[in-house]
Amino acid sequence: MLVRDAMSTVVLTIGPAHTLRKAAQLMSARRVGAAIVLDPDTYGLGILTERDVLNAIGAGLDPDREHAHAHTTTDVVFAAPQWTLDEAAGAMLRGNFRHLIVLDGRDPVGVVSVRDIVRCWAPLKTGVPAASVPA
Repeated sequence: MLVRDAMSTVVLTIGPAHTLRKAAQLMSARRVGAAIVLDPDTYGLGILTERDVLNAIGAGLDPDREHAHAHTTTDVVFAAPQWTLDEAAGAMLRGNFRHLIVLDGRDPVGVVSVRDIVRCWAPLKTGVPAASVPA
């Protein structure tokens, strides 16, 4: 199975000036664990994850004053739609992260998460139909 078969194609995109609170509210409303951060002044693509928000709040930072750009991972490892799920899982393990932005050329076309991969692998390993695995 390929990344294109597992990835979420409707992704949350935010700007670098969003506060962490606003980013967390948007992630919660969309029920996603990461947002693509697009910087309109550069061709900068980054990712802000729920872990980034949690680490900032855990460090005592004010989510109403902290902006996404200060907590965004910018040295991102990107996946390609034609990667296998094994390749994506390997990249996640090597980088110790749970989300990959999927690029088709230079364009972001989705995000694949550990949950997406598990959802695809579960029917193969357990016999549980994919339709019964929660999104």
